[in-house]
Parts: sequence; C-alpha cells; structure tokens
Amino acid sequence: MGDMTADADSAAWLRRIVWTPVGLLVVAVLVIWAVEIVDSVALGDRLQRNGIRPRDPEGLDGIVWAPLLHSDFGHVASNAVPLLALGGLVAARGMRYWGRVTAVVVAGGGLLTWVLAGTGNHVGASGVVFGYLGAILGAAVFERRPKALAPAFLAIGFYSGMLVGLVPQDVISWEGHLFGMIAGIAASRWLAEPPEPRVERPEDVQPWERDEPWLD
Repeated sequence: MGDMTADADSAAWLRRIVWTPVGLLVVAVLVIWAVEIVDSVALGDRLQRNGIRPRDPEGLDGIVWAPLLHSDFGHVASNAVPLLALGGLVAARGMRYWGRVTAVVVAGGGLLTWVLAGTGNHVGASGVVFGYLGAILGAAVFERRPKALAPAFLAIGFYSGMLVGLVPQDVISWEGHLFGMIAGIAASRWLAEPPEPRVERPEDVQPWERDEPWLD
C-alpha cells in the first residue's frame, strides 16, 4: 500500500512539473530531437518533406508539423537552446499567456508563411523562436512595465544577433522568421496589459498646473 501511494505521489509530482510552460517546452525539445533521430536514422528524411509548402494545399498542414521538423541535427541544435531560453522568458508571464502567444505564433506565423513565402519546403522551430522574440520585444513596447522590460533587455543582450535571420537568404527560411516575429508582436499587442492609471497626489501638482494658480 505504501509503495502504491509513493508511486501515485511521484506521478502527480511529475504531472505538476510537466504541466507548466517550461515543462512543456522541455517536452517539445525532446520531441523535436526524437523526431529528427527517427527521421534521419530510420526514415531517410522523409518526414521533413511535410513542412510548409507555400500556396500548395497539400502543404497547408505543414503549419502544424513544421516546428517539429528539421533538416539535420545541426538545425535542431541551433533552435533548441533559444527555444528554451526565449520561450522561458515568455513563460515567466504565466501558462495562459505563454499558451496564447505560442498558438498565435504557430498558427499566424505559419499561415503567413504559407500565403506569402517563396516556394520551397519551410521547416524548423526557428519561426517559433522568432515569434517568442517578437512577443518579448512587443510587450516591452506596448506595456512599458518592469516585468515586460526586463525580459526584453535579456533577449536583446543574448539574442540580438538573431536579427540577421530576417535578412533575405537562400539557405534559411527567412520568411518563416519574419512572419513568426510579426505574429509574436501581434500576440503581445493583443495580450498587452493596460497601463496603470497615474494617481496624482496634491503635493505632486505644481501651482501652475492647477486651474487657478493665481489664487495661491
């Protein structure tokens, strides 16, 4: 009986850990690595053909699959760390905020890529990474609160070099980066908290700011 209770407690503890934004990000990274291993070792890279193929009806479902698919192990490695880091900064705002940003970035950025990007097969989680960066920077602009500004300073300090990925290039899906970032900015605007009303104390109001300063 004691072993069963301990097992139940361990399972409940594991569920609580996994069912958090950071826990889900870690699971996502593990899934991405697992997919790439299976695709490279057992399937001859067939899975990665299921990315976003712009304006091709058969490539529309790539909006869902593209973030899980990568061209090689180096591609996965280059996305894994910033996905955890920038996703973690977004996750600091809470589960609901992170979930909504992620949904808008994956669906919105993917749809824009399908409609507007150049021909080819667009795969990789980098669109989500740029979406998180856009959400972090957008929140700083739209909210101007310490809890929005601090993550933006961290993101700029560590990942400002990512912005070169927005420059048109033949070897990367720069359109996926751009549209992911646009979707992240849009998500931050949608979810922005209204500014706190400024409460003026009598001692903060100067005589010339009053309606009748000549009475003083």
